[in-house]
Amino acid sequence: MRIERVQTYTVGNPPPHRGGRNWVFLQLFTDDGLTGIGEAYAVPFSPRTVAHLIEDVAERHVIGADPFRTEWLWRTLYSSGYAQHPDLTTMAVISAFDMACWDIVGKALNQPVYNLLGGQFHERLRSYTYLYAEKPGEPSPHTHPERAAERALAYVEQGFTAVKFDPVGPQVATPQELSLETLRRAENVVRSVRDAVGDKADILVGTHGQMTPDSAIRLAKRLERYDPLWFEEPVPPENRDEVARVARATTIPIATGERLSTKYEFAELIEKQAASILQMALGRVGGILEAKKIAGMAEAHYAQIAPHLYTGPIEGAANVQIDTCSPNFLIQESIEQWAGFHSEILKEPIRWEAGYIIPPTKPGLGVELNEEVAARNPLLT
Repeated sequence: MRIERVQTYTVGNPPPHRGGRNWVFLQLFTDDGLTGIGEAYAVPFSPRTVAHLIEDVAERHVIGADPFRTEWLWRTLYSSGYAQHPDLTTMAVISAFDMACWDIVGKALNQPVYNLLGGQFHERLRSYTYLYAEKPGEPSPHTHPERAAERALAYVEQGFTAVKFDPVGPQVATPQELSLETLRRAENVVRSVRDAVGDKADILVGTHGQMTPDSAIRLAKRLERYDPLWFEEPVPPENRDEVARVARATTIPIATGERLSTKYEFAELIEKQAASILQMALGRVGGILEAKKIAGMAEAHYAQIAPHLYTGPIEGAANVQIDTCSPNFLIQESIEQWAGFHSEILKEPIRWEAGYIIPPTKPGLGVELNEEVAARNPLLT
């Protein structure tokens, strides 16, 4: 079996754009009629540029390759151009190819991918969602105590047993020392959500590296009394020593990893005891097998995985495969109930029931792209 050609899809995600404004998919075609789908995580370039990168890599390295040789293909792409470095753009492209190859392998063997990586460990997968405004155009509830509490309770009533929000505020270009006013407001938001949901749901504090380590420690001390399940990416991802300093200073588990890639960066997180919950994004970490290797390293250190999702449902489907076969899976990020455009772009939606994802039993990733829907939704500027 050989990969014969590749096709890319740049798709605009209609309002309210949950999971991003645009998605980039690729489809591999083999000489015996099988296809495999993958998704590249968003990078700071036009989606058309990402599609061109995929097509260039395919022409130089992928066309003619055996999709079963995922390790060989991964190393070939990772080492191309004498690089061998976890560059996020390169890794997004590699991740998409890796997903698509595993999708083909699963279809060729008539097995879901998780059965090829140890078999099903979890019969259902606990999931969480961000707090979203009830109606498009309404302000984000994340930094408003009453609105955050209302939205959290609404999701709990849908069946979610965990909700995530960022009580600090907008992302910034460089880490900041939070003002007393911001610290107080963030604590008030978390307190309000805890009062609303009680013990019915976990609170996930989903910050985005806005703080200096000292400021993150100050906030963590205020939030410990509300018993969050985690404190996410309290400082930017590039300095693992400073993440570790925050981790040592709080009883709240640190979660991070959405902006990291490869086993090498995650090994550093684990070695420094900087995080106990690893949030690899399969569309940029290096794909399915790389994520499984990271999960294995984490398991040996009693760390858990909670894969990140803020793209389209193809990356989500790959997450589900890793979650299902990983004993140390904790919880999966969902875009609400995987409805709306996340459902429409697939021929059959990912199954979500009362707070849990039900792993598919179909071969490969278990999902198929609806090409007609993709064609009807061009890029959004």
